[in-house]
Parts: sequence; C-alpha cells; structure tokens
Amino acid sequence: MLRLDCLRSVYSELEDCLVVTIMGAVAAELQSLGHRPSFFYLQHAMGLASSAGLGLALCLPEQEVIVFDGDGSLLMNLGTLSTIARYRPKNLVHVVFDNESLLSVGGFPTATSTGTDLEGIARAAGIPRVATVRSVDGFNAALNDAKRGHDLTTIIAKVEAKGPAAFVTDLSLLENRFQFRRHIQSLRRP
Repeated sequence: MLRLDCLRSVYSELEDCLVVTIMGAVAAELQSLGHRPSFFYLQHAMGLASSAGLGLALCLPEQEVIVFDGDGSLLMNLGTLSTIARYRPKNLVHVVFDNESLLSVGGFPTATSTGTDLEGIARAAGIPRVATVRSVDGFNAALNDAKRGHDLTTIIAKVEAKGPAAFVTDLSLLENRFQFRRHIQSLRRP
C-alpha cells in the first residue's frame, strides 16, 4: 500500500486533531491533501516527532494528538517508545509508516528491512495497544479504532518505499510553527 493512500483515507478524520509529522515524504504528502493550522511538519528534527507528540499529549490531555512517523525516524529515537509507554497518554496515537528505508534521505535500507519488528519492540516497551496493518482498509480501521479506544496506541503501517517527486512543502517552516502555536492557543481559550 502507499502512504499517500493511507493519509487520504483518514484525512477527514484529522480535522479535530493535532497532527505532528516527520520531515520529507510524510510532510509533503500530508500537505498535498490540504494544510490545516493543526498540522505541524517537524522538519530538520528527524526522530523527534514522537517526542513532540508526547509533549503535546501530556500538556493538552483533552486534545487528540496523532503522530505520523517513519521507521527510520523511530529507529533514530527508539527510546521514545519506553518514555511514551511510561507516561501512557490516552490521547496519543503514534502511526509509524514502515517502508523499510530512509526514503526521504536517499532510500537506504533501515533495520526493518532485515527483520527488526517495530510492533514487537512497541509491545515490549509497554505500549498497551499495538497493531501492524498492510492494507488501506486495515489502516483506516486501525486509526479509527485507536481514536475510539481512548488509549495510547501505536500503529505500524507497512507501506511501499515510494513517495512524492519532491520532499518539500509550500508552507515555510517558520510560518508553520507560528500557525501551529496560534492554533494551540485558540484551543486553550474558554
């Protein structure tokens, strides 16, 4: 399955969520569907989307937070799984698009291409709800189930190593940060 098809299948479900993405293909594909002020494209910080999502989920416990991560990014900050499990925010869904490569930085294979099991690692770290999906329908069902389940969830989505022609977004990084901050501030107003 393609990551873009997964994103397209759940795009309408993201309207009331804070969404944090990693750099490159994930950010470019999500933005191609239409930018929202509640989307934060965490550029130039590979490996830290899950940490940023954890911080948001803990600071805004009434707000649903979805992180769109990649296998290479998660592998760079694997300890995040045990930290996320320790704090267990019920409003955090961590999606890992596993294409078995560092697609956005050259396509080099990651450890998942030789057998590293991210679902098994997430379970061993203590994440209470973990699933691996291999179809768009499975992805859509898993994300909707996670949102209804109101418990910390990690979804490993096995996707093809294909992406957009360019890994850039039309929105400047600085403006994205300001928009996202203003959006969060608007949530905190009575």
